[in-house]
Amino acid sequence: MYDIGTRKRALDLVGQGRSLNSVSRETGISRAAIRSWLHRLEPLPRAVQPDPGPPADESAYSYLLGLYLGDGCISAHPRGGFYLRIACADAWPGLLQQCREAITRVRPGVGVHTVRKQGYAAVTSYHRHWPGLFPQHGPGKKHERAIRLEPWQQVIVDDHPWEFVRGLVHSDGCRVTNWTTRLVAGERKRYEYPRYFFTNVSPDIRRLFTDTLDRLEVAWTECSRYGVPYNISVARRASVGLMDAHVGPKH
Repeated sequence: MYDIGTRKRALDLVGQGRSLNSVSRETGISRAAIRSWLHRLEPLPRAVQPDPGPPADESAYSYLLGLYLGDGCISAHPRGGFYLRIACADAWPGLLQQCREAITRVRPGVGVHTVRKQGYAAVTSYHRHWPGLFPQHGPGKKHERAIRLEPWQQVIVDDHPWEFVRGLVHSDGCRVTNWTTRLVAGERKRYEYPRYFFTNVSPDIRRLFTDTLDRLEVAWTECSRYGVPYNISVARRASVGLMDAHVGPKH
């Protein structure tokens, strides 16, 4: 895109009787561009892509929001628009496919591709309006700034709470099997029990997770490391059963 000053200088050379070839060689501007300026000096206004509005699929959006808050980011393209990137570990190939499907359900028609990194893949999609769908986007790391849901996002999460929890667990959580020993009839026996963990250094994101668990009547406890809370545990049998029914392990 050439500015008005550059266009006028090229046309001044043409006005001095210079040929289009000689002006093109001197300025590095194509003859076609100079010829078009003889008919119209001002550039045509750029068409502004309208904001497509709310997510097309609110259930998929609730899941994708959880993935974004856990392992996602948005970065600006130098020539406009934005990239949404969600990191998916190679250990869970099914997660990568679920992430791709969620993006295309939230914004049908957008391109989605995968960039391979060491140990994970970044599911990436370009769109001019990703920040409008994820207003938590901002400078710096998510745990270094306040993370709050907009009212319209909270409505979607309230309508689709399990999808939101599933996205958070699939990004920053896991299902594990712990074990201990019990004395039974004088003999110590091994006892195994499953539990879910969600680990995120952002207190705001942990709060969004636990607030949603509270609404779903899932019991949880907060674990600390060196006196700093960072880990949410779901270990009670009934609550683990609910998580298994609605979330399940990553695949």
